[in-house]
Amino acid sequence: MTGAMIRPLQRPVPLRQSVYDALIDLIVGGDLPPGQHMVETDLARQLGVSRQPIREALHRMEAEGWVDLRPSQGAFVHVPTDAEVDELLDVRALLEAETARLAAASTGSGPQARPDRQAQLARLRDICREGEAAADAGEFGTAVAANNAFHAEIAVIGGNATLAELADIVGRRVQWYYRMVAPARGHGSWSEHAEMIEAIEAGDPDRAQALARRHTERTRLAYHQPRPATSTAVG
Repeated sequence: MTGAMIRPLQRPVPLRQSVYDALIDLIVGGDLPPGQHMVETDLARQLGVSRQPIREALHRMEAEGWVDLRPSQGAFVHVPTDAEVDELLDVRALLEAETARLAAASTGSGPQARPDRQAQLARLRDICREGEAAADAGEFGTAVAANNAFHAEIAVIGGNATLAELADIVGRRVQWYYRMVAPARGHGSWSEHAEMIEAIEAGDPDRAQALARRHTERTRLAYHQPRPATSTAVG
């Protein structure tokens, strides 16, 4: 683990939440890959905090499935099993199919149509272009972040705040898994996003819902394909 990737934290309140968020971001971003040993003293020094908030964050992260605490060895970034990935993608398929359906219903020409739909659709297209450009350039960290932003924006367009919150919680872990298949998904993922935008713009809830489900299933298939042992990059 290299210190150059980690900047000392400012000290907002509560500090324990800031430490937790910083460690999760390092895992999701790939700076702490699956299986990485998380040494409390190193993390405390690099984040500019004492060991106590690090220890508290690690125990919380263990309970949430981000890390494994091994007796006499310490903390290690959790290595997701295939079953865990499948379970998460099952949930994601349900959530994103519904957010896509709601987004299409809200941008149609019927009574549920929203006046800001053109700005929202423009935002989706911008994210899609940015993500595709990043994938073309091999900047998979940027592409993964854009992928997460794309799905979060669809949830916002759908207009159900509770559903959007749930999708965001699931999306954070999906973003972690998606790094592992981002190179393989590449253009395919962004072409599927473009199709979803078309269905949403057309106000076609059934098609948007079906495309969202298919999109998740293709990510599942990509995840289960053999990958090089050196791959660090999961849509």
